[in-house]
Amino acid sequence: MAGLASAVVFALIDPLDVAIFGYLRPEREVLYAAGFFFFWFMGAMSSLLTLYIVPQEGDTRRDINF
Repeated sequence: MAGLASAVVFALIDPLDVAIFGYLRPEREVLYAAGFFFFWFMGAMSSLLTLYIVPQEGDTRRDINF
């Protein structure tokens, strides 16, 4: 998913047009790598959150009232 997200984002955004804090212009490869790792991190955090909220065996909290 990180590879696919990076491909979609960088197909729409040219890394050479990105300026960080208005004046920092990192090289294209640096932004590609940073974007890939950012999307990988977001995917990992999403999976971790899913594991955290899945009911465990023996969990007696079945009746949830909103």
